[in-house]
This record gives sequence, structure tokens and C-alpha cells, in this order.
Amino acid sequence: MRVLVTGGSGRLGEAVVRDLLAHGHAPANADRCPPRAEAAGLAPWRETDLGDVGQVAGALAGCAAVVHLGAIPAPYGHADEVVFANNTRATFAVLQAASLLGVRKAVIASSLSALGTAWAPQPFAPAYAPVDEDHPLLVRDAYGLSKEVDERTAEMVHRRTGMAVAALRFHWVAREEEARAKAAELSVDPEADDWWRLLWGYVDVRDAAAACRLGIEAEGLGFAAFNVTAADTLSDVPTEELIRRFAPSTELRRVIPGTDTAFSLDKARRLLGYEPKHSWRGAP
Repeated sequence: MRVLVTGGSGRLGEAVVRDLLAHGHAPANADRCPPRAEAAGLAPWRETDLGDVGQVAGALAGCAAVVHLGAIPAPYGHADEVVFANNTRATFAVLQAASLLGVRKAVIASSLSALGTAWAPQPFAPAYAPVDEDHPLLVRDAYGLSKEVDERTAEMVHRRTGMAVAALRFHWVAREEEARAKAAELSVDPEADDWWRLLWGYVDVRDAAAACRLGIEAEGLGFAAFNVTAADTLSDVPTEELIRRFAPSTELRRVIPGTDTAFSLDKARRLLGYEPKHSWRGAP
């Protein structure tokens, strides 16, 4: 399948390109920036303003699916209005171009920031765990709001055109060595960087990339949002103990064994066949 990857020059985008190639697909890269030298030959790159429907349509021509990753990836470094306008405009433009060309499958990068806990000025924890896709979205920042609006845009496009769109709610996307360093920090102080409001989660970039591929390979999705995390936390302390000690307002709704993630992956496993394979702890 020929697949356009927007933001294909970024960290996750490059990993998605590599994963698609490894599974027999033909990726193309639409991004304002060229790929790193090490990735320059992996997929054709087209410089693209992702907020311009015409430019996106030109890059998307001949593709059967799109993985939309191009966005400002965090709320800091830009004014709130810039983050919100850039991210929501690009998502609308990409899905609009896809619908005009008759593309039937899309994946968009949403985020667990849509819950509101990641960047809230006054930190708070999720209402319950394991956190599933029905958890209320209580955003208090422009980045999280952009992801919530992106999901509503995708849902509208599905209703209007029938396009299947998977919105992947990624946790912190990390390379293994980055996750290992964060785990070492949290072993000293489990409350470092207020990580309790993220319930000590993360996702290895390779698993995040695989989830993107699975999203375009899946059949019969309609519109759906999916949690995408690692299978474990960034701590050797049992997850339930961490929650009881540092996030006591979070209701434990079912048993979380050992150091398993505090985010439900049931939906992603059932509908996408997603199974995280990588951990900061190394090979199982």
C-alpha cells in the first residue's frame, strides 16, 4: 500500500516510514523539513505546508492511506494560539485533501494530553485507572485542546465521507535509552516532573510506529480513538502502589498486575491487534 506520512522527517515519522517499509508498504514523506541524512533514501520527500489543502493533495496523489503526524508536538516554545491554530488547521487540511481524493483510510496522531492531565497549570491526575478511551477529556491547555479538536474533526470526516480514521492517543514517545534515563530519575523520585499525573507511562517509538501501521491495515474501524502506550510503567514499584501513594484521587477500577501500564490497551489490542513489544527494561 502506498502511504503518505505527514511529518515523516520527525522522530516518530521516521520510525513509521521504517516500519511501513519493513512490512511491505510504500511510504512517502510530506514535511516542511527534509529527513535526516541517515533517512534520506528511505522514502521520497516532498516539502509541504500541511495547512494547505492543495499542497497536501499533491503529496497525497496516488496514495491509499495517510498517517498524519505533522504538528507542533508540545505546548511550550510557541504561543498558545500558534500551537492550536497550526495543529487543528493541519489536521483539517490533511483529512480534507484525503476526502477530496477518495482516500479511505487515515491515522492521526492524537495524544493522551487530550485527557488534560499532562500540561494543566494546576496538576491533577486521571479520575480512574486503568484509563480507557471513555475517560473524560478535561483539557486546560492549548496543545491538549488541539488534540481534542483533531479527534472531533476526524469524527466529522468519517461521518461525512465514510473514511476510516484511527486517532492514536500516544503517551510520551521515547527511544529506549530516553525511557531508561527517565526510569532512573523516577526510581529516585517517583514524583519528579509531576510524572504522577501521567501515571508513569510512556511508549517506545517503535511500538508507536507499529500502531500507526496497524491503524491503516485495520478493516471496519469507522472512527475510533485508541490509547497507545507501553505495556509497563517507568517504575519498578507496582503500579497500584504508586497510584495509592502519589495519585490517591485516582480510583482503581480493576486490578493492575505488577508494573503493568495504568492505561487500558484493551481496545487497541482488540481492534488493531496492537501489542507493545518494547520496554526500557530491555528484551523480555
